[in-house]
Amino acid sequence: MRQIQIVPLQAEGVLLFLAYLNDHLSDNGREQTPLFQPLSPSDSKVSDAMQLSFATGLTLEIDEVGWRRVWVARNELGNIVGHIDLRAHRERHTSHRALLGMGVDRNHRRQGIGRLLMETAFEWANREAKLGFIDLQVLSQNQPAIKLYEKIGFRVIGEIEDMFRIEGNSYSYTLMCKVLQSNTDLD
Repeated sequence: MRQIQIVPLQAEGVLLFLAYLNDHLSDNGREQTPLFQPLSPSDSKVSDAMQLSFATGLTLEIDEVGWRRVWVARNELGNIVGHIDLRAHRERHTSHRALLGMGVDRNHRRQGIGRLLMETAFEWANREAKLGFIDLQVLSQNQPAIKLYEKIGFRVIGEIEDMFRIEGNSYSYTLMCKVLQSNTDLD
């Protein structure tokens, strides 16, 4: 693997990150890439709401509604080639859990960057946030992503059949969870 550095995203880097994310989303459901977001390929871009969620979430403490933490993978030139984020669930009384989102640039997939990103986020979740669980939702048809998540310790906990109908096709949602062993006790 080329020289990759995993670093936390700081507020001043959000605009560059959003440009990377827009480019990443442009692959959604195009050519040989599976649909990895529940968006039609023509709508696969960073929305205003998503921009606000990232920009605002980074400034919030982890006990505040809407918090978010992001780490980016940078190559030897300093370019963002992958990301992972943990964020608060929207429901109350879920501060012991977080939702995961991640992606790797089209030219850097299958090089172990996703695993490095997840290990970094899990270490932070254990040490800093004291989370007990990390949850994610993935389109059921995205088998490469599901296999990666299973290799790193996620387990399938359910599926919502026919969750989305995008461009005349039905897509189910697989729900997955990873238990962070050291933080599952009730307070």
